[in-house]
Amino acid sequence: MLRRALIVSALVAAMAISATTAFASSVHLKGGTHAEPDFTDNGLTLTAAGELAGLGNGDVVVTMSATADVTATCSNPSQDGVHQPPGQNPAPITVTGSSTIPATEIKNGNTPFTVTTEPPETPIAGAPDCPNKSWTELITDVAFTSATITVEQPEGTLVLTVDCTFSSPTSDGSVPGNNVTCVQS
Repeated sequence: MLRRALIVSALVAAMAISATTAFASSVHLKGGTHAEPDFTDNGLTLTAAGELAGLGNGDVVVTMSATADVTATCSNPSQDGVHQPPGQNPAPITVTGSSTIPATEIKNGNTPFTVTTEPPETPIAGAPDCPNKSWTELITDVAFTSATITVEQPEGTLVLTVDCTFSSPTSDGSVPGNNVTCVQS
């Protein structure tokens, strides 16, 4: 009798896990005006905002990783920063940021989200794009070329990936919707 109870309990637990996994696989960006995230280039950071649908119970972690072209200046230390030629096209960088949404903010499987990347580290250590490493290389702006948003529920369980590209690099301010193409998976 005990053996049968354990088997039934194990089957019920397995079905509950399967149902949770199936439910989580329906997570998507809510349609209409929220079919793609809205992006804002804040100069050194990127913000994405949208609305998620198809969520289950539990906290949600939204993470964004964005690639950008860098604009930098080089400052000659012997001239107290007066002479600032532009940097020599520093390599593209990737910045990330994340936001946690508590389960209490999810209503009927839906919740809005906002996530902002951290700014790049500046000055750039060793000033690799300046005349020599005694100069100071400061990042003054970044122009974003792509962003990937991932959604986990619960943390550690990936339920949605949204890959977005910008048809031309962003400039400060709101990114026009016609400059953004996203694919959800």
